[in-house]
Parts: sequence; C-alpha cells; structure tokens
Amino acid sequence: MEVRRTDTPQAEVVDHRALAVALLEISSHVRRRSHQGTGIPPLSSGVLDILRVIDDHPGITVAEVAARLGRQMSNVSTALRELVALGLVTRGRETADKRCVTLRPTAESLRIKTLLESVWAGDLAAGTSRLLPAERAQIQASLPALKRLASVLADLG
Repeated sequence: MEVRRTDTPQAEVVDHRALAVALLEISSHVRRRSHQGTGIPPLSSGVLDILRVIDDHPGITVAEVAARLGRQMSNVSTALRELVALGLVTRGRETADKRCVTLRPTAESLRIKTLLESVWAGDLAAGTSRLLPAERAQIQASLPALKRLASVLADLG
C-alpha cells in the first residue's frame, strides 16, 4: 500500500521536471525557427543570450555578462568580438574608471531584438491558436508567475 504525504496541498505541487522539459522544448522550437525569413544572419543561442543580457542591461561589463550567464569570461569575450564586428554591440569606457569596459547595444541590435521577439510571438501565436480556449486562458494566467520565476532564477545566478 502506497502512502502519500499530505503536508503539501495538491494545488501547490509543481512537476518541476515536466515544467523544465516543456519550457526547454518550447524555447528550442522557437529559437530554431527564429531566423527563418527575417534576413538576419544566423546567430547562435549563446550569442543571442549575450546580446539579450546587454540589451536588458546597457552599460554592463564583460565580467557581469559572464556572471549572469554562468560562463567563462574568455568565452564571452570571444562572442563579444563577433557581436562588435557585426555592429550589434559597442564597447565604451566608464568615466569614473577608464580601465572598465562597458557594453551597449546598437540601434541594429535593438532592431534585431524587436524583430526576433515578433517572430517568436508569431510562432507562439500560431501554436496557441490550436489550443482550447481554456488552455490559452491558463497560459495567459500563468504569465505573471513565469515572469517572476524567470526573475528569481536570474537572481540565483
């Protein structure tokens, strides 16, 4: 006979493995298709992650980007050379400490981010249109919690 723990209400139980797999599958699908028909040169997921962090935190340093993504500084620096060469990121010096290099997105970077986000949204819209109305409502209702979860995970490093 199986004994179930009753100290956690059923409504509070989250199948974290299923959540992780679903989020990764959705992300993989959306990213895989994101450059199709956009005219944007293909950018790896790793480079897009770096670009996203810089877009979200203009003036961030290389070390801060590496820390936020949990990557080696040398790998981030290599990717940054590609982003600078493509005209998507600029390097600058802070006025207080001339040794400190800061990173900023360019107008082209922001244009690409907007375009990719629109493509991602379109892909998700096409997928959710095949769901039942109640399922779409559940996804909409979960957005605040998912955004908060993303924020909490980012704070964990």
